[in-house]
Amino acid sequence: VSHELKTPIFNIQGYVLTLLDGGLDDPTINKKYLERTEKSINRLIGIVEDLETISKLEAGELKLNNEKFSIVGLVEDVFEALDDRAKKKSITLGFDKDYEKPIWVNADKKKINQVIYNLVLNSINYGNMGGKTTVSFTDLENKIAVEVNDNGVGIDQKDIPRIFERFYRVDKSRSREQGGTGLGLAIVKHIIEGHKQSISVRSSLNQGTSFIFTLGRAKK
Repeated sequence: VSHELKTPIFNIQGYVLTLLDGGLDDPTINKKYLERTEKSINRLIGIVEDLETISKLEAGELKLNNEKFSIVGLVEDVFEALDDRAKKKSITLGFDKDYEKPIWVNADKKKINQVIYNLVLNSINYGNMGGKTTVSFTDLENKIAVEVNDNGVGIDQKDIPRIFERFYRVDKSRSREQGGTGLGLAIVKHIIEGHKQSISVRSSLNQGTSFIFTLGRAKK
C-alpha cells in the first residue's frame, strides 16, 4: 500500500515545490503544474476508495442489493461512460452481435457495473491503438456468461495465476503509467464470488485477453 501511495504523493510534493520556487508566477508553468497536481490527488483518492472497498470485501461485509436488470443495457452504459477514453486510442467498443432483446440477470446492479467498468477500462488501458473491445453473452440455462474480450497486449501465462491478487502488476512501469490502483481485478473477483459466481481469464501475449464471468439468470 505504501508503495502505491508514494508515487502520487512524491509527484504532488514536486509540483508544489516547483510552484513555491517561483513557478507560481510563471503563467506557462502554474496552470500546468496545478493540473498535474489535481491528477495525482485524484489518483490518491482512487487508491483510498479502492482500499476501503477491498477491505470491506475481504472482511465479508459485501451486502448485495440484488435486482432484475438487463445486462445488455448495463454494458451499453459502461461503453458510453468510457467512450472518450476509448477514442483517445481509437479503440472500438461494441458487442459481438446485435442483442435486440434484453438479457435479464439477477444481481447487484451497482456492483456489476463496477465489474464491467473495470474490465472494459483494463481492455482500453492495455489495448493497442486502433484495437477493439468486444462484449458477448452466452446462455447457460440458469446462468448468463459475460465475456469481455480485447486484442491488446495480452498477459504472459506465468502471470495469469496472480492477476487477481491485490497490487500485482504484470508490467509495473506500464501499469503505473496507466494510473490504475492495482486493486481493480481483486475487487472484480470479490464481487463476482460474493454473488456465488465465478470468473476466469484466457490470454496470450500480443494476442489479447478475455475475462469471462457468470451471473444468475433472472426469472421472466
